[in-house]
Amino acid sequence: MKAKLVSLLAQANIKISDQQIQQLIDLVNLLNKWNKAYNLTSVRDPQEMLVKHILDSLVVSPYLQGDRFIDVGTGPGLPGLPLAIINPSKQFVLLDSLGKRISFIRNAIRELGLTNVTPVLSRVEEYQPEDKFDGVLSRAFASLKDMTDWCHHLPKENGHFYALKGIYQEDEINELNKKYTIQEVIELHVPELIGERHLIVLR
Repeated sequence: MKAKLVSLLAQANIKISDQQIQQLIDLVNLLNKWNKAYNLTSVRDPQEMLVKHILDSLVVSPYLQGDRFIDVGTGPGLPGLPLAIINPSKQFVLLDSLGKRISFIRNAIRELGLTNVTPVLSRVEEYQPEDKFDGVLSRAFASLKDMTDWCHHLPKENGHFYALKGIYQEDEINELNKKYTIQEVIELHVPELIGERHLIVLR
């Protein structure tokens, strides 16, 4: 698995330490182990997880501005856990409303020795943090309109929303409240992934 991950990272031009590579592999092994009992992801093959979960999360990293992020509807910690592993100086809050997912994340934080991740079990509209965030991340979340409606209270005044999407859909943009502007639409390249990936940055 290590050779495969090293090859994928090279193709994506992502440079990280040996320790971080090992943490990412350990994360996939944990996900695979827990998945058998808790059904956290529909991806069953660890080699496939490297592409569809790990690299798919990491390619967003160069575009993150700031130090404090929340991953909304994180599921089993995606993209939050992989991003936290390769960005140890940034802080990540991982929010989900399902207890088994947050249990998995708590376990992963302990096993991987992460000090920059805080798991939160809550519905997003009920979560009222004292400190706002530089960035609100979501992967495979609802529409952009739902994301901004439900998470409007989370970013700082000059913070951003980062929506990880498959195909870029113009009609989603048209539904947005006028107070949000699309700052950038970035086509992401995930090695060995079939299908389109886009990052939509709003503020």
